[in-house]
Amino acid sequence: MKKYILALISFILGASCFVAYSVIGSEVAPDGALVEPFFLIPVGYLLIAIAIIIPLIVTVLSFFRNPKTR
Repeated sequence: MKKYILALISFILGASCFVAYSVIGSEVAPDGALVEPFFLIPVGYLLIAIAIIIPLIVTVLSFFRNPKTR
């Protein structure tokens, strides 16, 4: 479980970015400009992608380091 902790933290942070974007919301400023925390969307997708890629890399590396006898 220790080897997947970075992926778990990354997934939790990515999900919290999407939740924060929904909670903060967007508004229109008095001058007509749209004010929203748009940066949270790509950061959330990046963290979720990292959370998917890390277990794949860990699994492949552990397979090559400790091959099972056949």
